[in-house]
Parts: sequence; structure tokens; C-alpha cells
Amino acid sequence: MRRPGRIAGAAGFILPLLALLLIWEVVVRAFDVSPRVFPAVAPVVKAGIEAIDDGTLIRHIGASLGRIALGTLIGIALAVPLGIAMGTNRAVSTFFTPLLRFFSVLAGIAWIPIATLWFGYGFGAITFVIFNAVFFVVAYNTLLGVTSIAMPLRHAAASLGATKWQLLTEVLVPGALPNIVTGIRTGLGFAWRGLIAAEMIATNVGLGYMLFVARDFYRTEVIVLGMIIIGVLWLLIDRLLLAPLERETIERWGLVRAA
Repeated sequence: MRRPGRIAGAAGFILPLLALLLIWEVVVRAFDVSPRVFPAVAPVVKAGIEAIDDGTLIRHIGASLGRIALGTLIGIALAVPLGIAMGTNRAVSTFFTPLLRFFSVLAGIAWIPIATLWFGYGFGAITFVIFNAVFFVVAYNTLLGVTSIAMPLRHAAASLGATKWQLLTEVLVPGALPNIVTGIRTGLGFAWRGLIAAEMIATNVGLGYMLFVARDFYRTEVIVLGMIIIGVLWLLIDRLLLAPLERETIERWGLVRAA
């Protein structure tokens, strides 16, 4: 029963992209835009085929996805326990809340210069930038999720004999999970942008590096190809992984009803 709705939703999502593709081709041809300013569709497609054939596109994509995965996992692994500790302990919250607010403004791209000094140019610096982009957003959302759980609910669980561990694993973490997943989705969006910026400076492989090198040789078709790949990858990650995870988490813990 959901299939027609899903097909309509997919069509509604794809059609604007196809319209943009058509407008792009028409404008480039109508105004005879120089390829050094902006390429037509055909050269971009050709550049993509060549990059796949020689393996460079796969190598750049693999490097970028590997960095984003590792940095995100480290950020989540450290942020969630901190957010829970802040939500359950007033002293921890009092100490870390000002730091969290201060560093959340600096998360991501602002760390690139010092990250290259600490870790050099390469995997470590970029992973650190991604970690920063994810960590503070997830920690803050975890804190919000834990503190949003009503005290009467906590007291009710305690009065029924729940231990501290049971209170944590069966009340606090499940109750905060929708906020945690939302934080992961938001933080990963920041991390993706930070990844591309860092790869332009701190490495010799990755999608950001591909864009940066193509600029030096005036290969606008490669630049546009890289931009399209970056956008498509993020759409796939968000729509196929993050959005369903967020939706299922919210439905699972009773904030909304599944349709």
C-alpha cells in the first residue's frame, strides 16, 4: 500500500534535479558559455566515465567515506556518554556546559589550521576535523534528550525497583535516543562540509582534493563532477540511512505513530 506513495515521493524528489539538469544544458548552449567558465553536461559525463575507468573517482570517494565514517564513529562514541553524564549529574553539567557552548561555535572547519599542525597533512588531521564537527552537536543533543525525560518518570522507575543501570539503559538512553539520532544527522551534515574543506588543504586524495587540483588546471568539468558526486553521496547517506533511522527511532519510542 505504501509503494505508490513512495514512487510519487521519489518522483517528486528526482524531477527537480532533472529540471535543473535541463536548465543547465539550455543556458550553457543558449549563451555559448566558455568551458573554462562552466561546462556543458556532456563533458561532465565524459569526465565521470574517464574517472571511473582509471579508478581515480573510486579512490577519491573511498578515501572521503572512510574518513567521514571513522571521524563520526569516534565523535559519537565520546559524545553520547558525555551528554548522558551531563544530563544526569549537575556538577558535570555545570562544568562542561560553558565549554560545550564555547567549542560548538568552533567545531569543524575552524580546527583545520591547528589540526594540520598537530597531525600533519593527511588522514589524522581530517579525521580530527570531522570528529569536532560531530562531537559537540551530538553531545548537546544527547544532553537535551536526557534532560527532557520527566522526573516523575524517573522516580516511577526507581520506585518500581529499577537499579541505576536499568534506569540508564531502559529509561534514559531510550528516551534520549530520538534526540541523539537527530544530533547525529545534524552533526554528520556539518562533518561532510568540514571534510570537503579539509581535503582541499590537508591531503592528496579525496573529493575535496579532486576539486582543488582540477581548479589549477581549469578543468571545470571535473570540478562540477566533484560537486555533483558530493551532493549525490550526501543525499544517499541522508535519505537512505539517516532519515529512515531518525524516523524509525522516533516511531519506535512513541513520539509519533507510524503511518
